[in-house]
Amino acid sequence: MANKAKMIVDKDFIVGEVDKRIYGSFIEHLGRAVYGGIYEPEHPSADEQGFRSDVLELVKGLNVPIVRYPGGNFVSGYNWEDGVGPVADRPRRLELAWRTIEPNLVGFNEFVDWCKKANTDAMMAVNLGTRGPEEARNLIEYSNHAAGSYWSDLRIKHGYKDPHNIKTWCLGNEMDGPWQIGAKTAVEYGRVANETAKVMRWVDPTIELVACGSSALGMPTFPDWEATVLDLTYDNVDYLSLHQYYGNRDKDTANFLAQSMGMDSFIQTVISTADYVKAKKRSKKNINLSFDEWNVWFHSNDSDRKIEPWSIAPPQLEDVYTHEDALVVGCMLISLLKRADRVKMACLAQLVNVIAPIMTENGGAAWKQSIYYPYMHASLFGRGTVLVPLLKSDKYDSKDYTDVPYVEAVAVHNEELGEVTVFAVNRDLDQARPFEVDLRSFGSFRVIEHIVLENDDLQAVNTAANPDRVKPHANGNAKLEQSGTIETHLAKASWNVIRIKLQ
Repeated sequence: MANKAKMIVDKDFIVGEVDKRIYGSFIEHLGRAVYGGIYEPEHPSADEQGFRSDVLELVKGLNVPIVRYPGGNFVSGYNWEDGVGPVADRPRRLELAWRTIEPNLVGFNEFVDWCKKANTDAMMAVNLGTRGPEEARNLIEYSNHAAGSYWSDLRIKHGYKDPHNIKTWCLGNEMDGPWQIGAKTAVEYGRVANETAKVMRWVDPTIELVACGSSALGMPTFPDWEATVLDLTYDNVDYLSLHQYYGNRDKDTANFLAQSMGMDSFIQTVISTADYVKAKKRSKKNINLSFDEWNVWFHSNDSDRKIEPWSIAPPQLEDVYTHEDALVVGCMLISLLKRADRVKMACLAQLVNVIAPIMTENGGAAWKQSIYYPYMHASLFGRGTVLVPLLKSDKYDSKDYTDVPYVEAVAVHNEELGEVTVFAVNRDLDQARPFEVDLRSFGSFRVIEHIVLENDDLQAVNTAANPDRVKPHANGNAKLEQSGTIETHLAKASWNVIRIKLQ
């Protein structure tokens, strides 16, 4: 019999407030994310602008607060001017990042229109690969300046009288990566990012800016890159980006489920590096984190090599996600919440078709992948204040990690709604785990529901033909005990959402 896992939370012991943008996502001009994903004029559900309404409904079901665009690697070779003005006049370009043809049928203004339909905001990225401060200042003038200048008047001529007022901007993408168009050293990037930040702020002082951190935890220059870039940009940026993907190529599920511990370490190292630069500069400003690419990604890596170059929107990076992938995504969401004091934005990469929670067929169905559910639950119920999780659990060792808790959990207090939500993953592949949540500081309360995502087949997936093969139910057994605690058994290999109403 497994020992009981126990979590104690107190309403006065908080990690930090959840910035809703921690539940953001990402759409890049890559594969079928745009063409065949959010946009397909010939589809039966297409609206007057060509956007798929069935996809819009699935996106709205996630309550996504912000979407990063247009890349990704794509942005480092992108001329934003190609995607504005009359569609018939827009050029077709060789897109070098993913070796496709970019038809520019969807561009800046169309994406802003889509965001409004999806009830989300835009997080725009500027090209610091082949371009620099000049093009970035022109773009923000086009986007955010009201009228009376060349670029703002051009926006008005294009049919958008009111400025878009986009407030969150990324200064390039993964500029340390040798695969990146216009890759740079930390000093080269830090200098151009700082100069770009200056002119963008001079156009619109109200914006927030994200500097590029390392492309991944395993980059040879990590974390020296972070220290150098922040040394050069500290006064003019607000966030530093993190990117990390996880996979299970070795088919070692116990190790796969432990990989969020690497994410915990990654986050802490970047925080420590940012705070070192803060101390060095005697600054009073904190640099917060934007984990603007994160997900499971490994299924599609080999199949993509078979795609012929220079086609339009071929199927690229179309991972089909399993039940075990959903558990890892759940663990990663918990990792983000546990550092909600400093991780203020995050983007599940990506949103539709490309390593995504939503899949489509061209001309056909749209459906939810397994990872849709933990992402949806966290976005819907994980708003408020994260409480310090004092968690005791049996542990195991895996190939790459030691002392991995079988039960991973966190709690979020939504004072406005009078609710506490507990998110928990049972990493045990063989048995249910008894779990107790001590909420005594909250007085009286009741269990609203206990949602469970479980499946006897760790490799089960959802498809167009069987879209509900991996789907949560609300038949969890969490209940209130006379002692004032919540008691439950977490099913083996399960994601759990326990919603509690405070009296």
